[in-house]
Formats: sequence, C-alpha cells, structure tokens
Amino acid sequence: MTKKPSYLALGSLELKQRAASLRKSGSPCRWCPRDCGADRLSGETGQCGAASNVLVSGVNLHFGEEAHFVGRGGSGTVFFSCCNLGCLFCQNYDISHLRHGVPLTTSLLADAFISLERQGAENLNLVTPSHYPADILSALAEAVEIGFSLPIVWNSSGYDSVETLNYFDGIVDIYMPDFKFSTDELGAQLTSANNYATVARKAIAEMVRQVGARLDLSDGIAQRGMSVRHLVLPSHYADSKACLDYLRSLSPEITVNVMSQYRPCYQAHKLPGLNRSVDWREYREIIEYGRSIGLTHVLAQA
Repeated sequence: MTKKPSYLALGSLELKQRAASLRKSGSPCRWCPRDCGADRLSGETGQCGAASNVLVSGVNLHFGEEAHFVGRGGSGTVFFSCCNLGCLFCQNYDISHLRHGVPLTTSLLADAFISLERQGAENLNLVTPSHYPADILSALAEAVEIGFSLPIVWNSSGYDSVETLNYFDGIVDIYMPDFKFSTDELGAQLTSANNYATVARKAIAEMVRQVGARLDLSDGIAQRGMSVRHLVLPSHYADSKACLDYLRSLSPEITVNVMSQYRPCYQAHKLPGLNRSVDWREYREIIEYGRSIGLTHVLAQA
C-alpha cells in the first residue's frame, strides 16, 4: 500500500517555519560540513560554488536510476548545480565544478516540483541538494499549498551536516546518500574535503535514525527508508569492502547499490590507479563480500 509522504502531516506552515529558521544559518553559511562562513544570503560564494541564487542544471523524468525509484513514471529529478565535495573523478563535473545551470527563484523551483508530479513522476529526486537546504524547504512549502504530494528522495554525496539534516526529519522519505570512502585520508586525496568519511558516517547514521534502515516498497517503488550508493574505484577495492563493513554495522537491512560504472572523468586520468576502469572480477568479489558479511540487499550492476 502506498504511504502518504511524511511532510504532508506537518503542513506548509511548519515547512515555512523550518525554512526560515534554516535560512538564518546561511549568513554566515553553516549549511554543510564545510562551515565556510560565506554570506550566502548577500550573494557571497561559498566553498561549494553557490551564492544566493539556486542554480539548477536540469529538471526531468529520469529512467536510469535504481528500479525501485523509476517505476513506470520515472524518477522526478532536479539536478542542482555546484557541489560541496569536489571529487577529482566527478562524472558530472560540468555541473558540479564548472557550475553550469540556470538560476531559479523559490517559486520557480516549486513549479518544477509540481511539473514533475504532473508528468507522472514516482518521486521527487533532489540531486546534490546539500548546499541549498533552505530554498528547497521554501519551495516545498509553496508546492504543498498547490497540492504537491510526491515522496522526497535526498540524493547526496553523503557529505551532509547532521544539524541541517535535522531540519528534514519528518520531511524526507527516502535517503539515497553515497558512501564514497571509508577513510578521511583517501577522501582528502580524491576530493577537496579532508574529513569525508568522518562526516559521512555521522550523516548516514542520522539518516537511518530518521527513516529507518529498511527500504519499504509499494508495488516495487520505494516509499521510505535507505538506499545507499557506493561507486567502486579501481585500485581501491579494500576500501570498498571497508565501506560495506560500516554499512553492515549500521544494519544488515540497508539497501546498497554497489556501482561499477566508474570511468576516468575530469582529472582522474592524472591520478595513478584511477586512469582506467574497474576490474570486473574484483567488482564481483566486492558484491560477494557484501553478501557474505550479512548485507541482505546488495544490488549489483550487470
């Protein structure tokens, strides 16, 4: 049976109040783990590359996500520009590093949410949302007043502030974070953040606290819970296993999509060991490892 999204019980007034409270921490900016202190509300650019305007690179029905997000109508994706992590191997570097996108007001963002629902989307998939949290809440409040009612997917790098995530408790239905690296050291080598693993562990644990570890489905479509992604990197297979170990320590019921589609994008061709694709036999070994340690929902790519 399809569940109503959690935020409908809160109502638009609560959403507006949370957005207003959260907006105060945007000047100086404390929205993400960077804690960079930029005066975002006055137009100063943060370390994420974003300023006062919300930049969006695309709004569309996406049929390339996991099956439990796609269904018949597709996942209603909003691709936000800029990024607070800065992976050197980013496959969407034109959006994240080069910051291509169109500025949208809160009302236009709300219109985008409504449009996706009217096109038949199964959910609202917020892609790289971590640096626009107040605007997302404001837009959601406007959309709810017009009748919006899709479940919300928070699709992030995992580099999220627990304090900011608290504002989305009872609002986000499904968390879909990445868990990229098991150590801060590897994260520091491959991103512009020196504390990725420490931050992501806390963020993912908070997400589990909010929505539970198990991914609840209705007619094969995700309604609530966790769906974590891990991109396997060549030459770092032991780290992939360590990432799975941590997720298993949180719960054996967490759905984990172990992804094989790494390719040397952006600056990866300059990095020893990362200038090639993933070894297929070792990828299969990681899948088997995840299942062997008791993870009951390990998704493999063909």
